[in-house]
Amino acid sequence: MSKALINPANIIWARVRAGMSVSQLADALGVKEEKVIAWENGENAPSMAQARNIADKTLISFGLLFAKQPPADDLPIPDLRTIDGRELQKPSASLIAIIRKVLERQEWYKEYRKDNLKLENSFITQFTMDSDTSSVVADMRNRLSLPAKRSGRWDDYERVVRQHIEKLGIMVMRERDLGGKSKPLLVQEFRGFAICDDVAPVIFINSADAQTAQLFTMLHELAHIWIGQSGLSDVSPSNHRKEEAKCNAIAAEFLVPEDEFLQVWIEKDWRLHVSAIAKHFHVSRWVIVRRALTLGLITEAQYYSMIESYKKDHERNSNGGPSYYTTKISRLGKSFASAVVSEALSGRMLLRDAGHLLGTKPLNVKNLAKELGI
Repeated sequence: MSKALINPANIIWARVRAGMSVSQLADALGVKEEKVIAWENGENAPSMAQARNIADKTLISFGLLFAKQPPADDLPIPDLRTIDGRELQKPSASLIAIIRKVLERQEWYKEYRKDNLKLENSFITQFTMDSDTSSVVADMRNRLSLPAKRSGRWDDYERVVRQHIEKLGIMVMRERDLGGKSKPLLVQEFRGFAICDDVAPVIFINSADAQTAQLFTMLHELAHIWIGQSGLSDVSPSNHRKEEAKCNAIAAEFLVPEDEFLQVWIEKDWRLHVSAIAKHFHVSRWVIVRRALTLGLITEAQYYSMIESYKKDHERNSNGGPSYYTTKISRLGKSFASAVVSEALSGRMLLRDAGHLLGTKPLNVKNLAKELGI
């Protein structure tokens, strides 16, 4: 069995970066702790298969284990998060891995659009961070061409908004984990991110978050695209960074216009009226109490108390959902999924490569095609 002549320091770097102890890595690899310690001390070397397994379990590319020294691990997009004004901890391995996965998908889709489409829907923005909020919101509504009258539940409205965003050529992706048996992405670390691009801009939503919060996150990230500012977001109402405050304001005004909201808000016993106001705007109760907070109508303590109760309601009412393939398409975005599946079925792309981009087994590609009607 051939040995992988990797740099022992890179095993330590990969393990620590993934937040794993020696014991945890040994368990993940199915070996004894002494073996991992020997690898890290340079007293022994893993086999090629074991080295690939190390890379897989620590969420790094295999080649990085052979680098002369541990590589820098900077985020590939601007970090706009804050946590109560404190300095943020280093991004987790899962966060970096999901951003790189999305960047890989975006790069492929960008080239696909250049080769196959006339790019009538290429996204070019005229706005900046200093643009008037109401002007940005008016342009968003105009370009999205949403139905004049909202209808249905908040999740119906979320679905309609997402479809209209994708019609503009903006990719909307959602994931709750990295696949397989991986742990959910940490909501306390990030809620979403946006990557600006004239050809294939991307919105990513951390779907490990409460479903009721994801519509606001999507509009927050769409605001980032509209003002031409890529970034990683926590979407916190207490985040006072200029970019985040701006995108929060745009998302809030888009979903719940201030003038209309103040007309229907009832100060006395307001908790009893949140559901009715949510139905009026076709958004979740979470969006309503957040809007009330940003307008100074309720306190932060009241806001977080209500959010906790809504989370418990959501957990109690959660039951069986759509099929695997329906969910997969929803998370990838129909435009991107259709493009990859079509290329695979035409023979211009290997099923193996299509499965890699789609985050599924190659044999599932044909089932996705049936779900897409291709």
